[in-house]
Amino acid sequence: MTVQFTPAAPLLVPFMPRDLYPLDANDDPLGAVGSIEAAQRGLNSGLLYFRIDQPAFGNILYFQNLTAMNDYYRATKTKPDGAVGGVWPELGYLLPTPTQNDGMPPRPIPAGEEVTLSDAILVFRHEAPPHERESARQFLQMLGVAYKLIDLPRTDYRDWVRRAEQTLQDLDQAPEATIRHYGHRYVHPYTGAEYPDIMVQMSLVQAIHEWGKWRGEPHPLEAEFKAGLGKFYNAKLGTLRRYLPNVGDDKDADAVDSWYLYHPLLNLGHLALDGDVAARRLFLKSIDYGIKAAHHFSYRWPVQYKVTDFSVITEVAEADGRGQTDVGGIYAWVMLQAFELTDDKRFLDEARTAIDAAMGLRFNVNYQANLTAWGAAACMRLWRITTRQVYLEQSYVYLGSFFHNSEIWESEIELARHFRNFLAVTCLQDAPYMAIYECFDSFAAFERYLVDSGPDLEPAARMLIAEYCKYALDRAWYYYPDALPPEAISRKQRETNGHVDRALSFPLEDLYADGQLAGQVGQEIYGAGAALIFATRAFHLVEGAPFRLYCDHFLRASERTGDRALTLTLDGGETCNAGLSLVRERRRRLPKVRLVTIDGDALRPHERSEDRIDFRIPANGRVVLSWE
Repeated sequence: MTVQFTPAAPLLVPFMPRDLYPLDANDDPLGAVGSIEAAQRGLNSGLLYFRIDQPAFGNILYFQNLTAMNDYYRATKTKPDGAVGGVWPELGYLLPTPTQNDGMPPRPIPAGEEVTLSDAILVFRHEAPPHERESARQFLQMLGVAYKLIDLPRTDYRDWVRRAEQTLQDLDQAPEATIRHYGHRYVHPYTGAEYPDIMVQMSLVQAIHEWGKWRGEPHPLEAEFKAGLGKFYNAKLGTLRRYLPNVGDDKDADAVDSWYLYHPLLNLGHLALDGDVAARRLFLKSIDYGIKAAHHFSYRWPVQYKVTDFSVITEVAEADGRGQTDVGGIYAWVMLQAFELTDDKRFLDEARTAIDAAMGLRFNVNYQANLTAWGAAACMRLWRITTRQVYLEQSYVYLGSFFHNSEIWESEIELARHFRNFLAVTCLQDAPYMAIYECFDSFAAFERYLVDSGPDLEPAARMLIAEYCKYALDRAWYYYPDALPPEAISRKQRETNGHVDRALSFPLEDLYADGQLAGQVGQEIYGAGAALIFATRAFHLVEGAPFRLYCDHFLRASERTGDRALTLTLDGGETCNAGLSLVRERRRRLPKVRLVTIDGDALRPHERSEDRIDFRIPANGRVVLSWE
């Protein structure tokens, strides 16, 4: 349902009522009985998911295609912050109007200019099951329907290999990137600022390790940064501390965010499972403290506590009155890593208990996007290990909460016209911005989720995850300050978070869908692993070929079916497209190539140059590539 409007004279709209009302048998909204499951949060997707119980009607997803209203938002200097929602039974879209903006002069719609006032999609399911798992599955299914009805923005090829090489060079050579303590080299969290901490160190070590695996030889920085990890370990407590022992008095050395205890263990676990003996030793001697913390908090973690005695510093987040609700998900993943390393069933039991403890949160699972993504991956892995259907279904609860906090629209408001935000997620449940660390860590978690999935996976879930990862490869480019005009970057950063240097290939932490200045929080070196993770997942070396492959979907299989032929398998959305590029290797020439579907239909490139050949291919199925 689309409403377009062309005023004959400049028009100031002072108020528009909401546009959606549930009705009872007598067409009276006051007699209808139901409940709201999820509504728009901030500038995330303009969606409302609710059910009508009396009269029995079922589930309804109301989705506003906010992209269509960009002309209106720009003309009136408004933004759709929390615009879709309401109080039962007055629901739907509340058109933001200029009079709602404090302190700003009213901006009328110009005469003679057509603007879209509403572009709504309604999706129905005739049953509204009470338990959260089926409700979440239906939400993903219905969101998938709405997704297919909107015009999707384009994606572009991104040279993440070059970006990764620049990042590694800057990590090694820029004085603002690292600092020495105890004879070892540590990474600054922000450009020239903040104390080294274990999460930052492990995030970079793991990403550099992945780069070394992809290149076929370890990068020297991996060993150099790993050498100092032991200084974070406290033998008395039996755990990794957030900071080094010599951290300044301006920090509470005992304070730890709940997720901060487990994320370094997750990356240590990755290294250990790749055969790193030192990482395995440090992981296993820290694991029992992590379990002790889970038991102390009964698998319901606060925001922050003291690592020495578990005394709570911050119980809940002010926005929703809850603690870190998705920490159980990342904890479960770490426990499953320990189970894989040791075959000790107590770790499997811990993972199950943590996921079980989070059941019932419905759309309130999400605290921090990447933790929610790892929770979904843990559920999927649990299903694979135990074959219990409940864990596959519970993964949909995590995914539902994740995509509830996504921005399924492209903003062109103010400075947002300089970057892309489509299908990004806000980093926290109440955060006003998208962040690079949560972006690429969620990308990594979803790769694991899809690896463990199979034909039983809800197709809409597969499609949304694949599309999230595709758009992440595209939009994440704009976190790097050299990809933005100088006027779009804040000159002032959060206190203690250093400064922004456009010459360094480290990403900004924050981009805003409402077009605020980027980089207000800082330039985060701890997110610099993004380029390495994206490069190693999207680019594929082809032995003996004068090119490498770039694909913005995960390749499920790549089989050499001839001296100059490859069969590639993708498992994205059934009606979606993927980008596939042949990128010329240095000092080589691109050959003549032929790309066909498994049915023999030839695919033509949509762009060709001396350095690259770009194709659009089906995101689900197989294609055969051959070259001369």
